[in-house]
Amino acid sequence: MKDYLFLFVAIVFEVIATSALKATHEFTKFWPSVLTLLGYVIAFYFLSLTLKTVPIGIAYALWSGIGIVLVSLLSVFLYNQKLDTAAILGISCIVLGVVIINLFSKSGTH
Repeated sequence: MKDYLFLFVAIVFEVIATSALKATHEFTKFWPSVLTLLGYVIAFYFLSLTLKTVPIGIAYALWSGIGIVLVSLLSVFLYNQKLDTAAILGISCIVLGVVIINLFSKSGTH
């Protein structure tokens, strides 16, 4: 269970870093650039801790699926970006895939 907590921390920092990436203005803004780089370093460190016991395919499916949803939602609020029906449908399919993996896959168990 601790490994999934590490994965959650990794996802949170990856979402922070990715969301701050736009604010770096191609790494010309100091503080957003620091936040982005630090966020990715922390994210990958915690992801590496997760991979001690969680299979990489499962960890990456969760990482990317949850990350896509959170970054998409933050982009609406932080950058006033719009999600059209196709984007919402696609993101919903990703969420469904993550749910199916977690509920039905035996790949994540040892």
